[in-house]
Amino acid sequence: MVSSDNCLNTIQATCDTEPDQSLKPKLRAIASACKLSQVGKKLPDAFYVHVSALHAIPELLQQYERATRSIAPNTEGATIIKFSTNKLKISYLFYPDFDIDPHPALKASVQVDLETDEVTYRDYNTSENPFILHRKETFVTPDYPLYEMFAELTRAQEALGLLSNKRGMGTRQGWEQRLQVYGVEIQGHNLIEIETNTTDSTTPQIERHKAAILRRDLSRPVRLALEANIFTPGTTFFDYGCGHGGDVERIAEKGYSSVGWDPYYAPKNPQIPADIVNLGYIINVIENTGERREALINAWELTRKVLIVSAQVILADANRGTVAYGDGIITNRNTFQKFYDQEELKLYINQVLGVEAVPVALGIYFVFRDEAQAQLYRASRFRSRATTPRVRSRVKSFDDYQQLLSPLMSFVTERGRLPGKGELPEETAINNEFGNLRRAFQVILQATDPQEWEAISEKRRQDSMVYLALSKFNHPPKLAELAPEVQEDIKGLFGSYKQAWTKAEEMLYSLGKRENIVERCRNSSVGNKASNSLWFHVSALEAIDPLLRLFEGCASHTIGSFPEANVIKIHMKSPKISYLFYPDFDSDPHPLLHTSMVIDLRDLQVNYREFNNNDDPPILHLKDTLVTPDYPLYEKFARLTCKEQDWGLLDDLRSISHRSGWLKCLEEHCVVYKGYQIAWQKDADPYKLKVLRAAVQTRQAKRRKLTVDG
Repeated sequence: MVSSDNCLNTIQATCDTEPDQSLKPKLRAIASACKLSQVGKKLPDAFYVHVSALHAIPELLQQYERATRSIAPNTEGATIIKFSTNKLKISYLFYPDFDIDPHPALKASVQVDLETDEVTYRDYNTSENPFILHRKETFVTPDYPLYEMFAELTRAQEALGLLSNKRGMGTRQGWEQRLQVYGVEIQGHNLIEIETNTTDSTTPQIERHKAAILRRDLSRPVRLALEANIFTPGTTFFDYGCGHGGDVERIAEKGYSSVGWDPYYAPKNPQIPADIVNLGYIINVIENTGERREALINAWELTRKVLIVSAQVILADANRGTVAYGDGIITNRNTFQKFYDQEELKLYINQVLGVEAVPVALGIYFVFRDEAQAQLYRASRFRSRATTPRVRSRVKSFDDYQQLLSPLMSFVTERGRLPGKGELPEETAINNEFGNLRRAFQVILQATDPQEWEAISEKRRQDSMVYLALSKFNHPPKLAELAPEVQEDIKGLFGSYKQAWTKAEEMLYSLGKRENIVERCRNSSVGNKASNSLWFHVSALEAIDPLLRLFEGCASHTIGSFPEANVIKIHMKSPKISYLFYPDFDSDPHPLLHTSMVIDLRDLQVNYREFNNNDDPPILHLKDTLVTPDYPLYEKFARLTCKEQDWGLLDDLRSISHRSGWLKCLEEHCVVYKGYQIAWQKDADPYKLKVLRAAVQTRQAKRRKLTVDG
């Protein structure tokens, strides 16, 4: 048996570097050899090769693999060897059906960590959604007997666009879902188009037009587009599948050019291109997969700037009054409904259009024509509020030009940096007086607190780091793909794009350590810290620790926003985020939970629950701890909490977590509420009331003493 030290020595002896205890020279040599190999599949952090091609890879990698195999048990029969290029690790992957299955499933793996001597075995035989392989010809040499058959299948898949978007294709279910979207299947190593029989007499006649809803207000997708400032002066709007035309009418009332078409209600209206096109809850009512795809493509072809796509993703009591049909249901009104999983809907849009859809809310996506505008929108979602620093000193040079300098102050507050050339309309006027913007800002610093400006810049740096870190989950943008103002942000706040990415990746790496999340939650200066969770109001999101903002962003990045939610809960024991809706958060001193939505970040599953018909819903306490001191009702909340603590109402939070327990507590303490005021019950037992009053006075005395001592 060879030790891992000997294995490392073998690597070192083959490296053209000076002896060094550091692992970096060894890793550099391994990574360089992987990059130079003429065979094998190369990814940013790994290199894969079939066992039959080991003889064709660089000698260093062959020696490295032989030394590693000698200390790793049970590697006999491995099909693929994976070389990590950022850690001293080799994995032996078992794909027993490599030759016969066009996309073989991973059955097991053995990972060897040369730094720690750790050998890890994983069995995937029972996995319902195993990892699978694509582009099999890249793992082998051109003289491999089946090389050309593998390559021909890959060429056919590339021609159809099946491999253009990697998201989701790495697992069996994700790949089968993609094949269904494209209307094809794979038989042997051949790509076959699925023939659909449209004359089947057993197929129900679906009445799609009955799915159109008469609304009294704008639909949620269009309303969210307005709130996101997607509509700008002169924007044109087209509603593809407009139904009764409610959105068309209401957008026109707001002063925009607005037209719609519907195959049933407005079939004679022309389909015309527009800046914003709405495909609102259309693809989920089309039962034919080919027509569903065609509708999405047609709407996209009419789109100049932004396509709004929405579909049903959540259904309560799905089996009530329905029958199963295809990949959706037929309702009792004889309409079809397909209910998507949130990630499934995103994958469907991405695959059909070949463009990354941006989640806005549950079941609602924006698809941008211009990648720079898409990135600008993504970045804006993680921009926190900032207040322009107050003028503290009377400086004549500032007083004389305060009106002229005001736009510069607003710009730096918004972006955290000085404007680039041409970004500030008042630039010429300011330069005429001060020579340049930097000198002008020096005058501003004399009249304000420089530390407040630095805090704003740091806040904007954190905003940018959260945005960049989250973009790693999609297609990380190149600098040229960013909007000009975002490019200037990177330059002004970080110095270079490389430095910005370094900082973002450090943050993302830190997020992967569960103990970091627990520590930040427990040390948070904002929010209510329960035993295994951190709760805070949505208005306080930007005030929490940046790493926790990134953690929450992993959920909102997937589902967009949950517009109704006003409280967010970060779970410490498991990677989950809960979005909670308390309709009466401001008006009710102890509001009842109406709706919860829990996102499991391990598989992006959404668990939705309504409590409005629940006899004993959860109830909220300590509202002042959920918000920041600048929240409009903070003082009102805080006064109530202080009084409730004095009266002993919050001594056992677990017992009062639901309405029944809270009502019991109020009865035991002889308390009634009048808005945000509490009082004694008029018919309370006099002796009990006397005891309760004495207890209140004791608690108040202790609190005052603690305040004085503190």
